[in-house]
Amino acid sequence: MTTRTVGEALIDLLAVNDVEVVFGIPGVHTVELYRGLAASAIRHVTPRHEQGAGFMADGYARVSGKPGVALVITGPGLTNTITAMAQARQDSVPILVISGVNRRDSLGHGRGLLHELPDQQGMMKTLALYTHTLLNPADLPAVVERAFAVLLSGRPGPVHIEIPTDVMGKPIDLGTPKPAEATRPRADAERLQHAAILSTEAARPVILCGGGAVSAEDGIRRIAERIGAPVVTTVNARGMLAGHALRVPASPSLKSVRRLIAESDLVLAFGTELGPTDYDMYVDGGFPALKALIRVDIDAAQLARGQQATLPVLSSARSAAAGILGFLGDGKPRDGSARAAAARKAALAEQTPKTRAEIGIIDAIYAALPDGIIVGDSTQAVYAGNLYCDPPRPKSWFNAATGYGALGYGPPAAVGAAVAAPDAPVVCLVGDGGFQFSLAEIGSAADIGARVIFLVWNNDGYQEIENHMVENGIMPEGVRPSAPDFLKVAEAYGLPALRLDSVDRLGAALKEAAARKGPSLVEIHQTATKGATA
Repeated sequence: MTTRTVGEALIDLLAVNDVEVVFGIPGVHTVELYRGLAASAIRHVTPRHEQGAGFMADGYARVSGKPGVALVITGPGLTNTITAMAQARQDSVPILVISGVNRRDSLGHGRGLLHELPDQQGMMKTLALYTHTLLNPADLPAVVERAFAVLLSGRPGPVHIEIPTDVMGKPIDLGTPKPAEATRPRADAERLQHAAILSTEAARPVILCGGGAVSAEDGIRRIAERIGAPVVTTVNARGMLAGHALRVPASPSLKSVRRLIAESDLVLAFGTELGPTDYDMYVDGGFPALKALIRVDIDAAQLARGQQATLPVLSSARSAAAGILGFLGDGKPRDGSARAAAARKAALAEQTPKTRAEIGIIDAIYAALPDGIIVGDSTQAVYAGNLYCDPPRPKSWFNAATGYGALGYGPPAAVGAAVAAPDAPVVCLVGDGGFQFSLAEIGSAADIGARVIFLVWNNDGYQEIENHMVENGIMPEGVRPSAPDFLKVAEAYGLPALRLDSVDRLGAALKEAAARKGPSLVEIHQTATKGATA
């Protein structure tokens, strides 16, 4: 047995569960949790705000495929992190938030202690997939194991552990720590065979893929080729089947993509919530009723939501795809490439000239940085890409403009992505309004030399909201917040910065920025930069 403090043992348990980095801001209420951190191999990254810690953990998790970890103080530290936890919950991203909480004998008494909440764990129960208050130090190994089991086994999301300040320094005989094991659901052979039979009999099948399908890309590609099915990818699945003739990297909220789906006689949906921010972003109720639906999801509750599936399959996408493939056999592949090509062409043609210009900028980013990752905030160019963009691989396009839709997500999430993929240039595509929600995270990027290019889409305010107001006959109000000179802000943090006079210069500017070791900033002004709009 090795005697450690709870704080030291916590770091040991994180390490054994393959945690390589923690995002957090230390405070008096968490210093004991930092006791073992400096001596460990775990890296610590300091954001400028606890919300940034949560978003960094989110971006890290999406790129690395491992849970992101945030370490925050009790009270305001945790409430600052709630927005990031909500985004992770909506987008099924695994993050572990470890917080302090006031000493055990104070909980529930409302004595006015510093950072006190009436019921911190009760608040977390409404949001986290699992939350636990560590009242007994000896319970720490079991609690951490359960937290990682939840993160790794079912539909991912935020998990929370809180440790009272009087427990953090208590001794614990840790023993030999062991990692948690993932136990994902697997469908039975009869159900998978039924899915294979329905797929083989369908004349015009279509496959829908959400973020939960990314790990099953190879199996889904082979199914699509075998049955001749175009593959429609939602925002969090973009990049699947990159360059493949069957890909349809366009929103199922578009009329052309809905037409493809409506004309199908079978839809196979893998790891997608089928939620409105992907399937009905215009809130017009126009997503078609499906003639037949095979729905694969890791969450039994999700299978019961929305349109009833002809065949619900409770399974991870990877396991289900492998099982269906086994029953499809080696028959002659069908050709669905003409339907996919027609859908791609129609989806692009459906866009306005302005949107096509914005999609062209996204294409230019990938052309200049083929190994790049674009992390977006809620801004017009990102909205355009969510309608249609064709990334070179999975996990190279994601943003917070779907799901919970939190402004300010992009900059800290891009830092997290850069920590997960230090050799890849990360482009944070952010608007002037959203950037100001988390502008100080430029400093976090500078501190660690993150290879992030902050690409600011400056339209002098909340242009998307202003347009919406005008379209609905509302006099615009509150949509023109002033912005700083972003180049001067970058200079203050020691970042090289450039304001483009023409979009034609974008590729060269990105290559120059990517060649540097640390972060950079490039600004496109919607009216001052030639080519920013059609």
